[in-house]
Amino acid sequence: MADKLIIVESPSKAHTINKFLNSNYKVVASVGHVRDLPKSKIGVDIEHDFEPQYINIRGKAALINELKKEAKKAKKIYLATDPDREGEAIAWHLAYLLDIPEDDLCRVSFNEITKETVQKCIKEPRKIDMNLTDAQQARRVMDRIVGYKISPILWKKVKRGLSAGRVQSVAVKLIVDRENEIEAFVPEEYWNIFAILSKKTEQFTAKLTGLNNNKIELHNKEEVDKILSDIKNAKYIVSEVKKGTRKRSPAPPFTTSTMQQEASRKLGFAIRKTMSVAQSLYEGVRIPDRGSVGLITYMRTDSTRISEEARAAARGHILEKYGEKYYENRYYKTKSGAQDAHEGIRPTYVDLEPEKIKDALTPDQYKLYRLIYNRFIASQMASALFDTISAQIDAIANNNETYNFKANGQKLTFKGFMTLYIEGRDDKNNEDDEKSIPELVEGEEVKKEKIESKQSFTEPPPRYTEASLVRTLEEKGIGRPSTYASIISTIIDRHYIERYQKQLSPTELGKVVNKLLVENFSNVVNVEFTADIENQFDKIAEGKEQWKQVIRDFYTPFEENVEKVDKELEHVEIKDEESDVQCEKCGRMMVVKYGRYGKFLACPGYPDCRNIKPYEEKIDVPCPVCGAEVYLRKSRRGRKFYICSNNKNDGESCNYISWDKPKPGEKWTPPADGDKPKVTRRRKTTGRKKSTKKTTKKKK
Repeated sequence: MADKLIIVESPSKAHTINKFLNSNYKVVASVGHVRDLPKSKIGVDIEHDFEPQYINIRGKAALINELKKEAKKAKKIYLATDPDREGEAIAWHLAYLLDIPEDDLCRVSFNEITKETVQKCIKEPRKIDMNLTDAQQARRVMDRIVGYKISPILWKKVKRGLSAGRVQSVAVKLIVDRENEIEAFVPEEYWNIFAILSKKTEQFTAKLTGLNNNKIELHNKEEVDKILSDIKNAKYIVSEVKKGTRKRSPAPPFTTSTMQQEASRKLGFAIRKTMSVAQSLYEGVRIPDRGSVGLITYMRTDSTRISEEARAAARGHILEKYGEKYYENRYYKTKSGAQDAHEGIRPTYVDLEPEKIKDALTPDQYKLYRLIYNRFIASQMASALFDTISAQIDAIANNNETYNFKANGQKLTFKGFMTLYIEGRDDKNNEDDEKSIPELVEGEEVKKEKIESKQSFTEPPPRYTEASLVRTLEEKGIGRPSTYASIISTIIDRHYIERYQKQLSPTELGKVVNKLLVENFSNVVNVEFTADIENQFDKIAEGKEQWKQVIRDFYTPFEENVEKVDKELEHVEIKDEESDVQCEKCGRMMVVKYGRYGKFLACPGYPDCRNIKPYEEKIDVPCPVCGAEVYLRKSRRGRKFYICSNNKNDGESCNYISWDKPKPGEKWTPPADGDKPKVTRRRKTTGRKKSTKKTTKKKK
């Protein structure tokens, strides 16, 4: 009979750990938090030094009673919640409910869920770390105060149901600011001149960069035409040749942030999806002949450090599979200010290669595991090597001016880590593309084939994607990687931000709310202020600051500002976004509204006209069957699919419908009936039918 109780957060994690221990242990799950601040009120006793008023979470009474029952039977209780601030706080709440003394050595944490790690950590329990717990309490209390003080002002002055968040509001501001930059951007004209040159039969391209070895910039066609006239009959002489070698080193193992960014770029995963899939890989997957195995280390970390055991395992794998010249012993320095409690994200067992266990994983698990595995192995591999060549070719003009052209080339001579993995980029340039130019010798003349000029215009900064927003949040010290998924999903769910083709843009509602917050709560949406608060949370976790003092310092000026805004702010009206769809019943242009399931079109003449329509989002690719417009829709379960505007589901019109976005010029093969999205058509009704069901009055 088990006399030792281990409490973890998730049932899958409990199942995995249970396999590693003998019958003296029983492993159960708390299923996340068991106590929290109430939703019905602020839940912070401001008059009594910001004391949190925690309550048992509604719906968890039976689970809590079961945990108490199991705790009474156990001689020893271990709290093995996740190894971060949130997990530490959950352990603290569990200790309170189960009457575990404050100085009891009850806390264990696993950076990876492997048999060796679990058995080792169980032998080394510690006290609950109150510094980590207090850091979590500080964040929770401050976020609750901000949300519950500002949101009612938004309800009164803008629209009921709105809400504001300390970190989410800063993220919205970043996106609105970027949109304002884009809208205010004025394109500037510029030109480039390219010379297509050749040596023997090999052609190459050189770009005009200077005049008489001074940098030159071209702003209009007149300037370009003058140069083209000058160099019409010019000779092209190689004036300088530089050869060299360029090294490219691998990227370090993933942190939470870099994993989120790379999964977004390479796999198209939303940040929330990445964290969900990573959690399942960490907690355990059933592998044939191995049982339930945690496949990766803990996925909430700022560190790129890896253990010596993992380094040795990677070395053995690389030497065996690729050879000695592909291995390089590497150490990665974690950036200053990062939390270094856990290793970087890596596979727990190097021998479990992605292809070997593919059948045991879901498609999403396989994709993310493969990304994590390859990134880690590549991080211990040798640099890629390139031979580079740079040449200056001078065009001696008719007027004896010398126009300087530059040609660059490179050739990959040793792939190194690039055999396995290449880090993605947000921009479109690939610095590793091979560019071939012939062997050139200083003083020789090359033949001009033709001269080309190209007009261009400067472009505005790109809209944020989830990946680039995460990178910016991390660079500015806003939030923490473990919170990025909830930040982005929250501002999208609140309809402050829209996501279209991976790009994030503000809605009209988002712009209005942001303007109100910037004008009236500048500190709350101030990037530097928010980053400073995060640093204070870090100091609390390190035991250098007291959490209630941080709240006290914040609250007094904040509360004064709230009272001032509440008195002085006038009502703000939000105009609905007008669509290009005309109401067929009254002729008005329909507007975009937000409902429980997202956007829909409604007639602005309500209540006189109650016409509504589904909002159909057009994509930029025509139907591969008939060439008509294609709409993006969502199934009842929220999965995206694509359907031709001519698809009437009548067996005669266009039958294009697919889970995958069509590609220009591709041929489409109709999927089997079981593999295609199901379209539910609304039935037209003339009114509600009266119920024919008889009712009988109950006797008193």
